[in-house]
Amino acid sequence: MRILIADDDFTSRAIMGGILEKSGHTAVTALDGNEAWEALQRPDAPRLAILDWIMPGMDGMDVLRLSRGLPADRIPYIIILTTKGEKSDVVAALNAGADDYLTKPCDAGELRARIEVGRRMMEMRDALSAKVAELHKALDQIKTLRGIVPICANCKKIRNDRGYWEQVEVYVRNHSEADFSHSICPECMQKIYPEFAQEMIKNQPEKPE
Repeated sequence: MRILIADDDFTSRAIMGGILEKSGHTAVTALDGNEAWEALQRPDAPRLAILDWIMPGMDGMDVLRLSRGLPADRIPYIIILTTKGEKSDVVAALNAGADDYLTKPCDAGELRARIEVGRRMMEMRDALSAKVAELHKALDQIKTLRGIVPICANCKKIRNDRGYWEQVEVYVRNHSEADFSHSICPECMQKIYPEFAQEMIKNQPEKPE
């Protein structure tokens, strides 16, 4: 997984980058908020970002707020990193849209655990997005009949939206996903083919008592 580390402190970047690389991830570094925002706008932007709260130019919170305006499928999972450890600071970061929060100096084990949580969350987000897209596609393919359908009382043809009269099967096929296989009901069989109908009745097996 490609992970963005935005921190103006070289030592912090190096330590976190080393921890991530040992965990099998690829670290993408940014020296300040401006570089971080540029990286998050690229087509191949990292899916997860660790942003230092206090940086030159735009700070981590600025980048966080801007990132929430990206298209839904490109919004990264963001962890705010800072020396601030007050509860009010944590609340402020989370209220601004941060997904998680880490205080400096961060513990290696905690960093790996937080990254793993982020990875699982992104997988769940991707799976949900795929399901939503699949649902939208299915809904686009569904056609339904609604409202009053004008039908001839004699021949049972239906008047379409353009004012033309169509056979029932044609109208239903054009306004739904249904299709037809033609057959003859017993009543019509008696009227059209009386002799054949009587023969079929004779050949029917007796119902068990």
